Amino acid sequence: MRPIEADSLPRGGESVAPGTDSGRQGAKVPRRVLPTLVLSQFCGTSLWFAANAVMPDLQRDWGLPATAAGSLSSAVQLGFVCGTLVFALLMLADRLRPTWLFCGCSLLGALANAGIVLLDGAWWPLLALRFTVGFLLAGIYPVGMRIAAGWYREGLGAALGVLIGALVLGTALPHGVRALSGGELGGGAALPWQALLLGVSALAALGGLATLLLVPPNPDAPSGAAIRLRGLAATWRDARLRASVFGYFGHMWELYTLYVLLPLILATRLAGTAVSAGAFWAIAAGAVGCVAGGLLARRFGSARIAAFQLGASGACALAAPLLLGAPLPVFLAWLLLWGMTAAGDSPQFSALTARNAPRAAMGSVLTLVNCVGFAITVFSIELFTRLAGVASLASVLPWLAAGPALGLLMLRPLLRSAPAPSGPQAG
Repeated sequence: MRPIEADSLPRGGESVAPGTDSGRQGAKVPRRVLPTLVLSQFCGTSLWFAANAVMPDLQRDWGLPATAAGSLSSAVQLGFVCGTLVFALLMLADRLRPTWLFCGCSLLGALANAGIVLLDGAWWPLLALRFTVGFLLAGIYPVGMRIAAGWYREGLGAALGVLIGALVLGTALPHGVRALSGGELGGGAALPWQALLLGVSALAALGGLATLLLVPPNPDAPSGAAIRLRGLAATWRDARLRASVFGYFGHMWELYTLYVLLPLILATRLAGTAVSAGAFWAIAAGAVGCVAGGLLARRFGSARIAAFQLGASGACALAAPLLLGAPLPVFLAWLLLWGMTAAGDSPQFSALTARNAPRAAMGSVLTLVNCVGFAITVFSIELFTRLAGVASLASVLPWLAAGPALGLLMLRPLLRSAPAPSGPQAG
């Protein structure tokens, strides 16, 4: 199947707000679809960094080494890479009903995460369970995007801005719960780490059931597609699709490595659960970047917004040697800006990729792109966590800007062809 022509879908202003019945051509979009997907994505992706949020407790109770956070993060990312590769090659997101796939992976992921409380310090089973969670997240994150992209062919940048903003909040959630239990965000008795993990699992299960029960099948979506690897090959053949894909790869070099390093960066200035509170706010700021970027994409286009945020996050990385020792308010503002822009371009890269992918293989293309992107994060996380153990953060963090720099270089074809900014049109 030939890729969708670039001119067949809006590239500049996006004329229809997400969540309205006119959000796409064809069948009307039930108003509950986007809120349900947002809630479910938030709940399901809270599994991602659940173990990292309780890492100080695991290190204390189980005697885990200082490098455990990087190893467990890499296990999740590697599981996600394997999961997305399997899902993409089998084209599961396009051959099966996406809501069933999303729900099944959410329930199984919740069980794998909850199983950690039974391990009693066993290291290899812990790594295996985190790998399993990552594998099953392949049926949550990209499949949720596939569901949204199927309903919202117009207004996609704004819809994905809200959806991926929920993912970012879900990623931040375990840090926030830990900070709350320690009194940094509002007070309260300390929450046992077992309760936090079980609570996150319950949320993930509820999110999967909500998607299954409240998001109806899309009557216009292709179904039962055969496995056609030619559709996946469009990620390289089509110049516009290739530009957004490689821009996304540059973004991924930085994003999750920043998330893993945030507690280490904050620990240079804060202590105790204040570190968890700072990590929560810095990661959660990315949700603001996602939503704001989605709204601005309606006026300026997804390519311009992605490029601006990619450049801003790269500048934050380069500024690390100056700002690590800045006054505390400036230091915290820097991390908030970095968290906001490092994540804020992700929805626009996904929107650009979804618009230019072959429609019958859109879910599998998104999944494959996620697969390669997260493979990059495995290498980046391992590299930077090891470098941070032998060199100063001031000398290590600026190298995160290499990804945004490459992403901006690859994004140039989309920027050259982007239309002039225009005001939002009526839906």
